[in-house]
Amino acid sequence: MRQILFYIREQLKHSFDNIRNEDLKHNLLQALPFWLGSFVTGIFAVIYAQMFQWGEHLLHMAMNWHAWVIFIISPICFVLSWLLVEKFAPYAKGSGIPQVMAAVELATPKRHKYIRKLLNIKILVIKIISSVILVIGGGAIGREGPTIQVAGSVFRKIYELLPSWYPRISKKNMIMTGAAAGLSAAFNTPLGGIVFAVEELSKTHMNYFKTALFTAVIIAGLTAQTLAGSYLYLGYPKTQEVTMMIAFPVILVSGISGILASRLSVIMLKINAWKKTFRTDRDHILFLVASALVIACLAYFLNTEVLGSGKDMMERVLFTDDKHDHWYVPILRMIGPALSFTSGGAGGIFAPALSAGATVGSVLSGWLDMSPNETNVVILAGMVAFLTGITRAPFTSAILVLEMTDRHSLIFYLMLAGMISSISSMIISRHSLYDALKEGYLKDLLGTKK
Repeated sequence: MRQILFYIREQLKHSFDNIRNEDLKHNLLQALPFWLGSFVTGIFAVIYAQMFQWGEHLLHMAMNWHAWVIFIISPICFVLSWLLVEKFAPYAKGSGIPQVMAAVELATPKRHKYIRKLLNIKILVIKIISSVILVIGGGAIGREGPTIQVAGSVFRKIYELLPSWYPRISKKNMIMTGAAAGLSAAFNTPLGGIVFAVEELSKTHMNYFKTALFTAVIIAGLTAQTLAGSYLYLGYPKTQEVTMMIAFPVILVSGISGILASRLSVIMLKINAWKKTFRTDRDHILFLVASALVIACLAYFLNTEVLGSGKDMMERVLFTDDKHDHWYVPILRMIGPALSFTSGGAGGIFAPALSAGATVGSVLSGWLDMSPNETNVVILAGMVAFLTGITRAPFTSAILVLEMTDRHSLIFYLMLAGMISSISSMIISRHSLYDALKEGYLKDLLGTKK
């Protein structure tokens, strides 16, 4: 294998040595790793999406056979998902976005060794398997955050395989571009991937890596579309004939969703802090079994939509006549992610946050007796607002929902929702969930030093 890689490197070097235009050769050499990483990311994103969808489908089949099996499947899967991460790849737990944020911050020559612990091939494999197992067990998780860590791992590996004669490439830019490509491929939202990289990850001027960033999200998105087909994550909800008066419900749902999302973040951080007091694996397993049984009870006795990413629930409230949920459904959609995200297994919170916001919009629009099209607008605003409350990235949240639904006419309402949520969420906590988790990873890797 090493001989093959050596032969490929030498042939590549010989080919580029024959190119006379030095600037063209340099630029092309610098672009190739980004293009290759984006292509591979697109492939992994599609495979991961298919596996995740298969996991959700398997859970639904089991519950349609006999609903009580959730009480057996859920505890087993929660424990197995945690064990895989705990024993083989501890930094694969949770969303993966805080790990990528920490890796970007650590991308300096003196700290490169720490990045390998956050982004590597073992994490890539365990991340996918652990999250699929967790969703089979009814975990209220998503695959989008994990796809970002998967993409970061792909880009980091490609960076390390570059030969010594290769033109210098910024490792930080590679990781940030990989994260953007991962989000683009996961949601089929290229603009969202770009905005995410700039808003959440970049601390350098965008001019230094804008070309690589743009081409990466395009290649990753096109690869995913080629393999999985062109699609919108949620489709085309009807929002026509909505007047400016909708701004008031949008502001209301945004404020409520921002506060609830920030409160959910605080609760999850407190659960994580409490778990650090566990002394043995037995304590962790008891917590996981209890969490799984709580989710199983909620699904069995109240509402099965507490399970999984929540995409089916979002599609129901946006595209059917069953638009208005009971008042307690948002609480259920918060309990599920709170217990699943803190389980210690792999799984993201992007999709669960969107679904929680959708339930808030669904309940509020029912109380206000709004028309179906008005309800859709409020639901979309709730989705943006809840995701903003978790991530504190209002522009990313607005662009993601815009691209998921192709509702360009709502851009100002969606941005308004993000802004209101960003302000209201600070009432509960000034820092985002991802920032707090990132600081935890940095402290774990570096001790008290930053």
